[in-house]
Amino acid sequence: MPTYRVQTPSRSYSAIVERGIIGRAADHVPSRGKVFVVTSEDVWDHQGPALEQGLAGRPHEVLYLPGGEEHKRLAPIETLAEEMVRLGADRSSLILGFGGGVVNDMAGFLAAIFMRGIAVIQIPTTLLAQVDAAVGGKTGVNLLAGKNLVGSFHQPLGVLIDPALLETLPEREYRAGLWEIVKSGIIRDSNLFWFLDKHRTEVLARRAEAVDRIIADSVRIKAEVVSADEKESDLRRILNFGHTFGHALEAETGYRRFLHGEAVAWGMRAAIFLGERTGHASAEECVKMIETIRHYSPIPALEGIRAENLLARLVHDKKAVQGTVYFVLPVRIGEVKVVSGVPDRMVLDAIQSALAA
Repeated sequence: MPTYRVQTPSRSYSAIVERGIIGRAADHVPSRGKVFVVTSEDVWDHQGPALEQGLAGRPHEVLYLPGGEEHKRLAPIETLAEEMVRLGADRSSLILGFGGGVVNDMAGFLAAIFMRGIAVIQIPTTLLAQVDAAVGGKTGVNLLAGKNLVGSFHQPLGVLIDPALLETLPEREYRAGLWEIVKSGIIRDSNLFWFLDKHRTEVLARRAEAVDRIIADSVRIKAEVVSADEKESDLRRILNFGHTFGHALEAETGYRRFLHGEAVAWGMRAAIFLGERTGHASAEECVKMIETIRHYSPIPALEGIRAENLLARLVHDKKAVQGTVYFVLPVRIGEVKVVSGVPDRMVLDAIQSALAA
């Protein structure tokens, strides 16, 4: 049972990676206040019975969010907050965020702002949520102008990660999560990267030993980085590798065309091309990184997307400061660097290459 401790100034908690832990969820839920499970109808239909059993009769209310990145907006948060008040929620209440990355982000944000902050436990049900959204306390919703532009840092009481939940995950969702794990290998752990490169067959077949290994490694990396830098003032910025470009792609296509992991995969390609052009990474290492990203399935078609539009959206990314865009660029497999002051022409060339690749 790998357990990784996230230690931040605002809260310390455990992210537990264990098959079957959903069946013991009650062991990790404090016996105080009302419990609200925030989920989506499709997740509850498929995985709800397992959580019901794991809560061992603990009274709870189930609240539904609309599914899909395009619905990750403020309006559903207000609707659920009103429903919680109607059902008697108070400052002792607890939210269980039960779903994929959209649900985890929105449930965490609801917890962060309801009565100025109540407790949340994250129980992610997709691979991407297990290795990214559920750990680290980033919560928020999208605006038309960009992704996660309204949000808050709100660390959970704990994170329960059950790899067995992935057995019924649609193939596209599973592969989208794998790209986030490739990202973890590129930014901080070359051993994880080479494991993904050499054991692609086992990973894609969802063999338990391989899946548990890559999830545990990714959660460990996320816990280390967040513990060192809770609010993205320094080290935590490396987690944005591929995200700055990827968020622009999601916003440009109305959050409907790509899954988040797919956008990150494309964003990593753009960042790798830029890393090579700026001389931060060798051509040989860049080729290997691009090859491994490609091995985990092709990114959906990119026709009709204008590079100039994506470039314009970069300045609206929430990580831009006073109009300066910071890029996370590869140095070598297992190491990246945060860079600013890259000429627009060079960035545009990298975007065009990533769109054409």
